[in-house]
Parts: sequence; structure tokens; C-alpha cells
Amino acid sequence: MNRRVFTSSGLAAAFAAMIPNAADAQSKSAPSPSDLAQELPSAQPVPGVCASLSELPEPPSAATSQKLLPGFQARRIRTSGAEINVLTKGNGRPLLLIHGHPETHLTWHKIAPALADEYTVVLPDLRGYGDSSKPGYSDEHINYSFHAMALDQVEVMRQLGHERFLVAGHDRGGRVAHRLCLDHPSSVEKVAVLDVAPTLTMYEQSTKEFATKYVWWFLQIQPAPMPEHLIGLDPAYYLRDHLAVQGKTPGAISPEVMAEYIRCYCCLGTIRAVCEDYRAAAGLDLEHDREDESRNKYIQAPLLALWGAKGTVGHLWDVLATWRAKSNNTVSGKPLPCGHLLPEEDPEGVLAEFREFFKS
Repeated sequence: MNRRVFTSSGLAAAFAAMIPNAADAQSKSAPSPSDLAQELPSAQPVPGVCASLSELPEPPSAATSQKLLPGFQARRIRTSGAEINVLTKGNGRPLLLIHGHPETHLTWHKIAPALADEYTVVLPDLRGYGDSSKPGYSDEHINYSFHAMALDQVEVMRQLGHERFLVAGHDRGGRVAHRLCLDHPSSVEKVAVLDVAPTLTMYEQSTKEFATKYVWWFLQIQPAPMPEHLIGLDPAYYLRDHLAVQGKTPGAISPEVMAEYIRCYCCLGTIRAVCEDYRAAAGLDLEHDREDESRNKYIQAPLLALWGAKGTVGHLWDVLATWRAKSNNTVSGKPLPCGHLLPEEDPEGVLAEFREFFKS
């Protein structure tokens, strides 16, 4: 036997010694039904490691809030369905700014102080998000429908003395603003939506590319508790990865703001809320949208649409055309040189567009 044959034979023998007999391996590793620990899906209300998470976020730091939003006053306002954490400042025409997922009112911190020099700026946390209350599960996920979220905003503004106001919404906040325009048209003077196309349009025109880039739209609508469990295994990672995928401007979110997003997101109440939000959007909210279209019910206020030139929405949809299809008034807008996180990636661009659009 030459050296090559010996070497090959030796290696083969070594590997054979390391690999168990196939029949033995199968008998040892293949579980029988009686070996399974529990049925799937899990019947546990809070599976595994998620049980170690708190129900609510740790209390906010007043010092951090004042550093990021100097002079803004915080309060809690009880609506018919929730308690909403709200920050306000200014004395001009009322301007409601609504954040999106997975953020809080702090998404506006780079532009809200400047806007407060001209407007009465109102910064709420959506129900389920930030430091607002977090209603539980409900039939058809109605607690987190855009109808319920929009009603919160109208009731907040009325309790602050504003029957009619300007409104801008980013991401989920844009969808709440859309519903607000449909349910409460007399309350909305003008509306701006940031990096969204209408919900019904996006779901009806979903593609593999969209589903790949917006995977949370399809993960978070799955029945409880699977998505809650997966997010709860490492919610800080999930949040950071989500923002990293959406944003295209490194450093746009400061460490202080990211810490606040993580504080608010990494608890059972918020994780439940964000999943219920997306479940409602894929079910009950689509029914509401279809019903409105059957009745020719459209947006009555002038609308501004802004989107990120480097993001997914503007790549996959003609944003202005999608909103013109939902409106009976003027629709204007443009892309800004950034990703999805417009108020944080291009605050000066957003501020300039808001000033031009919202002026009397």
C-alpha cells in the first residue's frame, strides 16, 4: 500500500470512527411523540425567556426629556380607550406630530423645538408605544385599530383646547393620520404623511421584494404568542436591526435617543401592542379602508407626502399617485435624500417642507 492509499484509508477510517452508525443515530436523535415536551403552538401565555421582561417600561427620565425637548411639558391625558403620554410647547396654531414603529414621540426631537417657535406642538406617544398605556388583547385586535388610535388623538387635542389642527405622521403615525382624516374630517386643516403609501394599497400590491424588506409586516401579524415570543427573546436587537434596515444615515439616531427607544420597547406591554397594531392593520383596518372606498369616502384636507429617496416605499410605489387616489383635495410632495427615518435623517429637509406646507 503506497502512502497516498494509506493516508486516504486512514482519514476514511478516522471519519468513520467519528460518525455513529446511521441506524444508531436515528434511533437516538429522532424523538417520538411521547418525547415532545409540549404541543405546538405553545399554550403558555408568556413563553420562555419573555417571562423575565417587565410589563411596562421603566419610568422616563425628566432630565433626558428636557435635554432632548427643552421647554416641553409632559402630561398624561385619559381618552375613552387609553392614557396618552403627551408633550406640548408653543402658542401658535396647533400642530400634532405622530410617531411610528418602533419609535416614540422622540422621533421628532430634532425639529419639534424649532416648530414650537411657530406652532403649538403636540407630541403624543401612540397607545401601546412609549409611555402611553398599553391595552390588552381584544377581539379583531380592535384596541389597536387605526380607528381607535385616531380617536385617541382627536380626544387629546380636544382636551388641550384644539378642535381643528394641523397633523403630520411618520410611518404608523402616517396611517393614524390617514384614518383621522377619514373619521374626523372637520378636525384636520392640513395633513402630512412621511414615508408611507396607503395601507390598503401596500397590502394589495405586496411583492416578494416588499415582503423581504418589510418582514415585520408579515411576522408581527402572525397569531399570538409566536411573534411576541420571538421579539421578546432579544427586543433590543430586534429594534436596533429594524432601525438599521430602515435608516440610511449612520448616526442619525443618537445613543441617548436609542436608549429611550429601547427602554420603551423592551417590555411585554409594548411587544404585545406592536404585534396587535400590525394584526389590526392587516385585518380590521383593511375592512375599514375597503368600506370607505365603497362609499367614496376620501381625504378632504390638503396633503403633503414626503418619502426617503433611499428607502423602500418610494422605490416600490409612485407615492404621490397612491395618495391622490385616496384624496379629494390637493396632494403635493417630494423625496428627501435619506432613508425611512426622515425626521431623524434629514430634519432640516422635513422642517423646510413643513414650514412651507403648513403656513397660512
